[in-house]
Amino acid sequence: MDAFFASVEQRDNPQLRGRPIAVGHDGPRGVVATASYEARQWGVHSAMSVAMAKRLCPNLIVVEGRYATYKEVSAQMHQIFHEYTDIIEPISLDEAFLDVTENKPNIALAVDIAREIKEKIRTRLNLTASAGISYCKLLAKIASDMRKPDGLTTIHPERALSFIAQLKVEKFWGVGPRTAEQMHNLNIFTGADLRKCSLQLLTHQFGKMGALFYNYARGIDNRPVQPYRVRKSVGCEQTFLHDISSTSEAIDELSNLSVELEKRLNKANFSGTTLTLKAKHSDFTQHTRSITVAQPIRTATKILTLSKLLIDNIGVETNAVRLLGLSVSNPIEQNNTAHGIQLEMDFSDNE
Repeated sequence: MDAFFASVEQRDNPQLRGRPIAVGHDGPRGVVATASYEARQWGVHSAMSVAMAKRLCPNLIVVEGRYATYKEVSAQMHQIFHEYTDIIEPISLDEAFLDVTENKPNIALAVDIAREIKEKIRTRLNLTASAGISYCKLLAKIASDMRKPDGLTTIHPERALSFIAQLKVEKFWGVGPRTAEQMHNLNIFTGADLRKCSLQLLTHQFGKMGALFYNYARGIDNRPVQPYRVRKSVGCEQTFLHDISSTSEAIDELSNLSVELEKRLNKANFSGTTLTLKAKHSDFTQHTRSITVAQPIRTATKILTLSKLLIDNIGVETNAVRLLGLSVSNPIEQNNTAHGIQLEMDFSDNE
């Protein structure tokens, strides 16, 4: 989520401008949703506990999130996008891919479109944005992260391979800490190292992702921009003020989560046949358990019934739980797609 929430708070409250802030709940189990760039200089980042953030940055100001406001600003941002194209794939409230191969103003260069969008975001919303321009999602996303805040980066097709060759594997889509460690054990540290690997080796080591890594190393990413993204899951979770150490307590909390999840399923008009239970323990280890059934999962009663089957395998009695989450996935219906040149946008703070 970059600094979007924090940027909106600094925009709307002049007393917060230029100061280290974090958006989140200032409580014992509070988590940072977004940190301003001033706070990031102290090592504060999203998903960090608020308690840790305060230790790192003693002058940190914690601001309660205003998510209705952030959604409103996101909608205003998309109104600007639609002045150029209707092929827009939202990634989050503050991030999207745009296909501008054919655009409404008939502007020849994607970089000129990016400049105009950035300027309209600055003048209309009083925020700044970073943009990455390239011929595929992989490179557009990487480009958008290169010169934050207020960045604009283009990766041209003719220099894509040389750019990828120097790229650390951690920058590739789908390479998390565990996959990066696996690659390092194979002496794969850069895109050039990855390009030396055979398709057979990569698929043996990384399964289906291996074929993607093989293509990424060669600048190939054929994923289209999807203006109507298929929702893959609907979920909710709860972090508890005090750890739960009994199955009966866990079931009580799962009952509340089941009711909330039913509401979210109805609101999203979503049907799925797989229920997943997530548990984060007091030592921050995490376990997930899933069950797939023949009929769609829609009601709180059915969600709770299935949850009870899953909670027995979590080990609440032996390892206390600080968070429980439920989600329904494996959607019944699919949707359609579109494709083209990519322009990836995400907000940064406006000073």
